[in-house]
Amino acid sequence: MRREGKRVRGSQLELRVAPSPLSCARVGFIIPKHGQNSVARNRLKRRLRELVRVTVLPSLVPQDLVIRTLPGAYAMSWTALSRDVASLVKRLPTLPAGAPEPAP
Repeated sequence: MRREGKRVRGSQLELRVAPSPLSCARVGFIIPKHGQNSVARNRLKRRLRELVRVTVLPSLVPQDLVIRTLPGAYAMSWTALSRDVASLVKRLPTLPAGAPEPAP
């Protein structure tokens, strides 16, 4: 992901994108502790999952995405998170298609 992917940064989120070898999009999340407890981390993770499910996945081409949060993301409201995710998705670079899946 680091070598062949591209990075886009928002105010409190960082998105890395790379071509996917699969025929569907995949999304992963990195939610560091940043001094927060598990309740806050899981709440942020649930919010991001829902935002991605509703706004990003329906229009996403087969790519691998990793969303990493910065410390200020814990204090963001739903609308602020939604705006940040939307701005990152608008700035996504178009990448060439990934390699075909290896045969089993």
